[in-house]
Amino acid sequence: MWKKILGPIAVVAILLLKWGAKLKFIFIPLLKFFPVLFKTGGTMILSIGAYALFYGWKFAVGFVLLIFIHECGHLIAARHVGLPVSAPMFIPFLGAIIALKEAPKNAWIEAQVALGGPLLGAVGAVLCHLIYFATGHPLFRVLAHVGYLINLFNLAPIGFLDGGRIVTALSPWLWLVGTVIIGVMLVTHMSIILLLVLVLSLPRLFSLFRKRTDEEKRFYEVAPAQRFIVAVLYFGLAAALAVGMKFTQMSQMPTQ
Repeated sequence: MWKKILGPIAVVAILLLKWGAKLKFIFIPLLKFFPVLFKTGGTMILSIGAYALFYGWKFAVGFVLLIFIHECGHLIAARHVGLPVSAPMFIPFLGAIIALKEAPKNAWIEAQVALGGPLLGAVGAVLCHLIYFATGHPLFRVLAHVGYLINLFNLAPIGFLDGGRIVTALSPWLWLVGTVIIGVMLVTHMSIILLLVLVLSLPRLFSLFRKRTDEEKRFYEVAPAQRFIVAVLYFGLAAALAVGMKFTQMSQMPTQ
C-alpha cells in the first residue's frame, strides 16, 4: 500500500528535480506578474472581463473607461490640493476606489477632491454623447446614459459616496436627506449595492447626533464664498446629469 502511495510522489519529485531549472523560467515571471493583477491595469482587465460576461466586451471596455475617467478626476483634484493619493483599484460590479494617504484638513478640501470625480466623469459621459451624435451608434448612447447615471448616483448626499463628502462643505445634516433617498430606492428597487451604501454610511450618520470636538468643529468651518462655489457646482452638476440621462434614455441596451 505504501509503495502505491509513495510511488507517484517519488516520480513527481524526480521530475521536479530534473526539470526544476527549466520550470523556474516559467513560474518566476508568473509570480512576478501576479501582484500586477492587484494594481490599476490588472484590476481594470479583471473588471472588463467580468462585465463582458453579461454585457459584451464593447460595453465592458467603455464602461470601465468611464469609471477610470471618474477616478482620474479624484486624482487630479487631490493632487491640486496637495493630498497624496493611491492609484485607482477596480472592483467588479462595485466600481473603483482610490485611497487618500492623508486625511483632508477641512471640509472645503474634502469637497474639492470629491467633486473632481463627478465633474470629470460627466465630461466622459458627454464625450460618449457627442460620439453618438457623430456616429449614430446606439452603444455610445448607452454609455453616455450609464455615465450620467453613475456620476449622478455618486452625488447622493450620503456617507462615503462623493455627494456625502461634498455636502460636508454645505451642511453634514444633508446626510439625512441622502439616507431617505437611498432608503426609498431600497424599498422600490432592492439592491445589494444600495444596502451596502446604507450600512457603510451609518457611522457618519450617527456622528451627527454626538457632541463634536473642537477639531471637528474646525473641520466643518467653511467660508461663505467657498460654500457658494460648492453649492453651485453640486446642484448644477446634479441637474445637468439628470438632463443628460433624460436625453439618452433607451428602452434596451445593445449587448454587442
